[in-house]
Amino acid sequence: MTTIPQADQYAVMGNPIAHSQSPRIHALFAAQTGQNLEYRAIRVEPGGFAAAARAFRAAGGRGLNVTVPFKPDAWVFADVLSARAERAGAVNTLSFGPDGVRGDNTDGPGLVRDLRDNHGCALAGRRILLLGAGGAARGVLQPLLLERPAQVLIANRSASKALDLALRFTDLGQVSGCGFADLAGRVFDLIIHATAAGLEDAVPPLPPGVLAADGWCYDLMYGHEPTAFVRWGREQGAAQSLDGLGMLVEQAAESFHLWRGVWPKTAPVIAALRGG
Repeated sequence: MTTIPQADQYAVMGNPIAHSQSPRIHALFAAQTGQNLEYRAIRVEPGGFAAAARAFRAAGGRGLNVTVPFKPDAWVFADVLSARAERAGAVNTLSFGPDGVRGDNTDGPGLVRDLRDNHGCALAGRRILLLGAGGAARGVLQPLLLERPAQVLIANRSASKALDLALRFTDLGQVSGCGFADLAGRVFDLIIHATAAGLEDAVPPLPPGVLAADGWCYDLMYGHEPTAFVRWGREQGAAQSLDGLGMLVEQAAESFHLWRGVWPKTAPVIAALRGG
């Protein structure tokens, strides 16, 4: 009698979580690469992340993805942090091994890979405006700066928060911070939206002319319909105005590789998600 090996267990934890595309993405990755795993979404109550992660690991779980609002909790939970997770102050990928819990942050590499590899947007030498100074912005800064843009300007409702964040990354490149009111008269080749305004289908107050004539727009958020920022980019005549679905799949592929040691093909998965 042949015994079927038990599937390795993975999950994503967050709150809310019912909308998560991660189980579908990782199921497609597993089918594509022949990996024997199961991946599910787990809703965790506020304050309960550490207990939930410990219970999942104790039950044999091999790894976790972590989404809002628990990425800072996962950063604290990890025994060892990758350099990019250490910088970000947030973890979205936990790997459980015999030597402890390793924390990583795959958001920034996912963003860079979607822009550079999927859409052909060279980041070197570009003037980049990053809107927002919260966890989403912090998570993508190091990978962006490692692409050697001409500059990254962080703009935020609170100018002091943008300045404080920029100071943490000045050793990696030309990065500075300001308030939205300070953007008048400045022009950028790529504007990346990482504020919470998208949750309310809104756009930060941006002055006319802030996007270069052939500039690009990228929203870290995604949805079945174009987001408010994607619509704004189109109204400004952006060469490309993109949402974050590709980033979602690319960061998941990075997590999958960390766990399984193989790289899945992302293009067919992005196409499947776009198709509904």
